[in-house]
Amino acid sequence: MKLKNILIVVKDIERSKQFYHDLFGLNMILDNDGNMILTEGLVLQDEKIWRDFLGKDITPESNSCELYFEESEIEEFVCKLERLYPSVQYVNRLMTHSWGQKVVRFYDLDGNLIEVGTPMSGF
Repeated sequence: MKLKNILIVVKDIERSKQFYHDLFGLNMILDNDGNMILTEGLVLQDEKIWRDFLGKDITPESNSCELYFEESEIEEFVCKLERLYPSVQYVNRLMTHSWGQKVVRFYDLDGNLIEVGTPMSGF
């Protein structure tokens, strides 16, 4: 068995597509009317479709999972994030863990948690 995709729920697919392209260079592979697959296996699902499918409300900023990206030039990434999305909500601004990894955590436009960290050697 193989993990194929990670799906996140968004209110505005076009706006989210732009966000993930601007910050992470992800591009659209398939647009299936409310279900969009981006490069790297990220799927954007329209909130209305997801709510109708589950019959439950969506909880933004639930902090139950995160998307994790690695970036060796993390200071440049943070500058780009602040320039393109100045109102982004941070969980923590750029910091350095005791083991030396630099990370920044923030929410995307729909409250999905994202972490960007410097690459971990040996992993």
